Amino acid sequence: MNPFRWIFRIAFLLGFLICVALLGYALYAEQKLGLEPCNLCILQRVAFVWMGLWFLVGGLHAPKGGGRWAYVVLVCLGAVFGVAVAVRQIWLQSLPLDQVPACGASFPILMQQLKMHAIPFARFAEIMLRGDGDCARVTWRFLGLSMAGWTTIWYVLLGVWALLPRRRNDRFGDLKPLHALRS
Repeated sequence: MNPFRWIFRIAFLLGFLICVALLGYALYAEQKLGLEPCNLCILQRVAFVWMGLWFLVGGLHAPKGGGRWAYVVLVCLGAVFGVAVAVRQIWLQSLPLDQVPACGASFPILMQQLKMHAIPFARFAEIMLRGDGDCARVTWRFLGLSMAGWTTIWYVLLGVWALLPRRRNDRFGDLKPLHALRS
C-alpha cells in the first residue's frame, strides 16, 4: 500500500499521530531526561500543536474539493512558523560563545509577568521569538543534529505531506442513495 496514494482522511490522521508522537517525545525529554525547554523550544511545540490540531480537524472533516486546501494552508502555516523558529535556534546554537546573547527570563517567569500585566503582550512575543542564551545551548543530539535540527526536518516533512495531492475515496462513488433505489 503506497502511502503517497492514501486518501485525505487517512493521510491527515497520520499527520496528527506524528505530531502527537513528536510532542510526546518532547514531554518525555523534559520529564524523564531532564531537558528544560527554552523559549524557542516552547514555540516549536506550539507549532506542532497547531499542525496537529489542523491535521486532526482536517482528517475528521475530510472535505471535498477546495475545502481541503484550507486545512493544507493551516498546517503549512504552522510548518513555516516552526521552521522559522527552529532555524533561529539553530543559528543561535552556531554562534561563537562570545556572541551568544545573555540568558533571559524563562517561559514560566514571562507568563507570570504577562498575567500580572508587568509586560505587554508585544514585549512578551518579542522576547519569546528572539530567544536567548538558553536557546543557544545544545543539550541533546541524535546523529549529529540538535533537537532544533530534527524539528526543522519534521516541519518540512509534515508540510510536504500535507501538500501532497490526495485522491477522493471513490470506492462507493457508484452507489446510489437508498431512497433512489426504492422508486
